[in-house]
Amino acid sequence: MESLKQRILQEGKIISPEVLKVDGFINHQLDPQLLMAIGVEFARRFAYSHVNKILTIEASGIAPAVMTGYCMGIPVIFAKKEKPSTMDNPYVAEVHSFTKEKDYTIVTGREYLKPGDKVLCIDDFLAYGSAAMALSSLIEQAGAHLAGMGFVIEKAFQQGGELLRAKGIHVESLARIESLEGGVVTFCE
Repeated sequence: MESLKQRILQEGKIISPEVLKVDGFINHQLDPQLLMAIGVEFARRFAYSHVNKILTIEASGIAPAVMTGYCMGIPVIFAKKEKPSTMDNPYVAEVHSFTKEKDYTIVTGREYLKPGDKVLCIDDFLAYGSAAMALSSLIEQAGAHLAGMGFVIEKAFQQGGELLRAKGIHVESLARIESLEGGVVTFCE
């Protein structure tokens, strides 16, 4: 997606050879027009999959997931990072955040993710795949079907994409980054 790549080049900040900061337009301050274009593109790429739900993790995955859900006309569920007192017997999975350097538990209510659902996962980043595997676990616990996973940005130099594709998961990434070395964003061909 060329417009996304241009924004990454213009406004992305390389924090280290492993970390790209895009909080000026994706995951802190949001650009609604860019996010709508992202939603349209994911809807186009997964149009054949006949999904009936989208699943993401709070907080940064919510905006692209909602835009995709809007474009596809289906509901969006976000896994919460803390179990609310109003949630009984949720599906539970563990995630390791490499960015925040901590482990946390995510939960999703059983009333929203059901057996037979055909689920598309949408998130802002794919790095090592920990969050993606946790979402996959929630779907499996529910007896639902994982139709595919869409990521706004994939850091292809980390192992998440390889891991998911090796498991036979259909992965679509709108911008695949080969390297952040030397303070330069290099996209995959």
